[in-house]
Amino acid sequence: MKVHFLGTAAAEGFPNVFCRCQTCRDARKAKGRNIRTRSSVVIDDQWRVDYPPDAYYQALRDDVDMSRVNHLLLTHTHYDHLCAGDLLSRIEGFAHGVEQPLNIYGNDLALQQCRTAFSEESGIQQQFNMQRLIPFEAFWIGQTKITPLLADHDPRETCFLFFIEKDGTHLLYGNDSGWFPPATWDWLEGRRVDMAILDCTVGRNGNPKSRNHMSVETVIEVKKRFQAWHEENTKTKIIATHFSHNCGLLYQDLVDILAPYQIEVAYDGLVKHI
Repeated sequence: MKVHFLGTAAAEGFPNVFCRCQTCRDARKAKGRNIRTRSSVVIDDQWRVDYPPDAYYQALRDDVDMSRVNHLLLTHTHYDHLCAGDLLSRIEGFAHGVEQPLNIYGNDLALQQCRTAFSEESGIQQQFNMQRLIPFEAFWIGQTKITPLLADHDPRETCFLFFIEKDGTHLLYGNDSGWFPPATWDWLEGRRVDMAILDCTVGRNGNPKSRNHMSVETVIEVKKRFQAWHEENTKTKIIATHFSHNCGLLYQDLVDILAPYQIEVAYDGLVKHI
């Protein structure tokens, strides 16, 4: 699998364009990997996790052919993960030569948000196929098996993580979430994880089992747990992402903190293969 990180920031972006904190000022000055758009990835150039308000810019910046992306997995409905109205740019009339419908997978709220956004345009529902996801019930995209797992994030909706199995490799897409709920840990226990993409929104807070979002300490604790139940998980690639400027840490700060634990720090445009 090829995983292309299009965005690696929390909801307000990094830096926050309205913010005058020292971290945001330092990020604007340093630029490079310190400039982060809202979190999303494209996998194998054909399916995407989440559609943030920065999706248009991300595609131009990284030369991503969005006409090839025909599957969209949605973790939840927060505005930095789903900007449903922007998907109208894909329909015939706005775009030309996009032959396949977009298959959208998500919870009830996410699908309803999409239907509401699309309802104002007549005759376009057939250009989108929507599939409601049930926690722990796997579905298939071609030869790829995907299992939606429960996240610890917003108690007002069912927020998902995704366990993706393709060609003998296993990827866990693990943000937005704090320490995983017991049912998710029960499902994961004993499984090999080749790559885990984990939320690290809050930086250092001293809590190895932080709620709603993970900290540096939580990411390290997740890695330890993976390694405890499967010897192959000593080789697991752990990649931290979804950073807030409120963590007070720039890219190199995060690298210095996490490198001793063999945990990689994502940045916008990073491409990894497993």
